[in-house]
Amino acid sequence: MLTLDLTDRTAFVSGSTQGIGIAIVQRLAEAVDALVGDGVPRELLVAAPGDVTTEDGLAAALAEVGDVDILVNNLGVFGATPALEITDAEWQRYWEVNVLAAVRLIRATLPRMKEAGWGRVLNIASDSAIVTPAEMIHHGVSKTALLAVSRGFAKDAAGTGVTVNSVIAGPTYTEGVQDFVYQLVDTSLPWEEAEAEFMRLHRPQSLVQRLIRPEEIANMVVYLSFPLASATTGGALRVDGGYTDAILP
Repeated sequence: MLTLDLTDRTAFVSGSTQGIGIAIVQRLAEAVDALVGDGVPRELLVAAPGDVTTEDGLAAALAEVGDVDILVNNLGVFGATPALEITDAEWQRYWEVNVLAAVRLIRATLPRMKEAGWGRVLNIASDSAIVTPAEMIHHGVSKTALLAVSRGFAKDAAGTGVTVNSVIAGPTYTEGVQDFVYQLVDTSLPWEEAEAEFMRLHRPQSLVQRLIRPEEIANMVVYLSFPLASATTGGALRVDGGYTDAILP
């Protein structure tokens, strides 16, 4: 029998105002005001603004939510920069946002999950963790580190009923990615042609030969959040459109 009930569970999704993040909260029914019109009871929705890349901002955001049962570290930055032009400041920014923000949120929420005997930690990684793109190696390095963060905290949570996993998102259509695509292809092209050109020139390994949609990533996140995924932990699960050839541990 499938158990799909998340009643009385609280999910915290960082970077949840657009793209993959808003798709995840829509699937989990833990979004903010925009979802009220879709029939989600207002009392289930909590806005928790705060810059989770800082200790004070993280504390403020968590204070609005209370105890967290499902943590989704979705916050991240990306952008195309030639390898030799990436400054120390940019390297540091990518590390702070893509890696340390996730570590801080895990450190703040995992102890209570372990004590309660149930919890889910999901880190949104990227195909760039496996196939480092030449145009944004700083992004790739940070996402590779996030895989190690996931595996390490899964070991820390061993035997507690808490699972920790990464979701490897392939090239995904969001507003930010549309801007990124136009950094690499002719800006005069209509979007449909620009997407096809980007996939042909820069992501030819994709087996679906298109950008993934945010809700496709969200579907995996929701599955991993359910009790039925209790034996899936320490993993790096791919929603990459068949982009990466690597066999992951």
